[in-house]
Amino acid sequence: MNKKRRVVLVVLVFGILLCACSDKNLDISEKRKAESSDENKEAYEKGYHLPIKKEEREKAEKDSIAALKLVQDIYAEADKGDASNVVLTDSVMEQMKKILGRGGVPVISSEEYSVMENYQVMENFLHSSEQGVEGNVILYDILQDGSIERRKYLYDGKQMYLLAVRAVWNEEGDPVIAYRSYTRMKEWRYTEKGWFAYELCVPEPPEVSEIVDGSCMIRVKPLDAECIELSKKCVLPLGYQGNNLLCSNWDREHLEGLDYNGLYEYLYQMKYQKRFVMEEGKNGIPAEEFEQLMSEYLPVTAEQLRNIATFDAEKQEYVWAKLGCGNYAPTHFGTSLPEVIKVEEHQDGALTLTVEAVCDMVISNDAVITHELTVKFREDGSFQYLGNKILEDGIHQIPQYQYRIAR
Repeated sequence: MNKKRRVVLVVLVFGILLCACSDKNLDISEKRKAESSDENKEAYEKGYHLPIKKEEREKAEKDSIAALKLVQDIYAEADKGDASNVVLTDSVMEQMKKILGRGGVPVISSEEYSVMENYQVMENFLHSSEQGVEGNVILYDILQDGSIERRKYLYDGKQMYLLAVRAVWNEEGDPVIAYRSYTRMKEWRYTEKGWFAYELCVPEPPEVSEIVDGSCMIRVKPLDAECIELSKKCVLPLGYQGNNLLCSNWDREHLEGLDYNGLYEYLYQMKYQKRFVMEEGKNGIPAEEFEQLMSEYLPVTAEQLRNIATFDAEKQEYVWAKLGCGNYAPTHFGTSLPEVIKVEEHQDGALTLTVEAVCDMVISNDAVITHELTVKFREDGSFQYLGNKILEDGIHQIPQYQYRIAR
């Protein structure tokens, strides 16, 4: 694409995006007319697969295609990974987000801790809706496969609705519409911590054989940059499943409760930036390798590890097993995203990170538990975990932990 055509395209697309910001509702009056017709009555009672006005559908599709075209050059040149399915890096999605954000519309990406561009527009809409003011806002979501979802949130003074249209790249590299949907929300709220949480109406048994989760949480108000950096470095690689470092109480004097055998693969990936893969035919990790990694990230000695972790003295190995149905029962809590919300520095250089577990599955809770994680960084940028404390009654919100290797 030559420079002149690119400039024209940018101007045209920005015009479309800007118009989208000021675009008035799905025509609230038209929507109410549709609700009154017998043909659509059942759909509106259920709240999903709602009819979309032709003009609104065409505009949504046009905007979505235009948004993809605006980032087409970046997508074409991006490293899409080695897998058959495209997976864009966080930095590529960030570039796309910045470009779409120039149009003044709210934009997010699927990376963890994504900072919403023009978040004030979304926040103003939510605050107005809380006051019962009719209105709408359009949000663009850049997904890891390079597709873009245009979401129009509509509040009619009583109910909140979502019109979602997704544009994807076809095999020829052209943007096409993959799906469109118009759905009513069962409930929604904007939390004090800056999360837009809602639950969409979805098919329920006996109409479907399995439960469909219609819940969603979007961070609107951005975290502090330092909190985002520490979240990515210290808590995101661990999470709340497969190990219990972040979801148990422990410190230097109380190390016996940690699941070291389950924790190993997470610390391995943090250090070497690649997944741990056990050699075929083996089920143990050499003592020296295991103890060296553990002592780097935790205030624990080799002698302590051999007494409190599952250790095979004869083979001089620590037993390891892949996380699976035999040693892990999935829970909503386990899917939670750890989010650092506060940082306190001590005189000895250690940091106490206040962390909240954000769960967007079913319960849509922006703080299932709150805990204080203490870490200390070294001059080379590496760090060691020194302790974790679950605050208030949070320990009772955590499902009973299942150790990787039965104790």
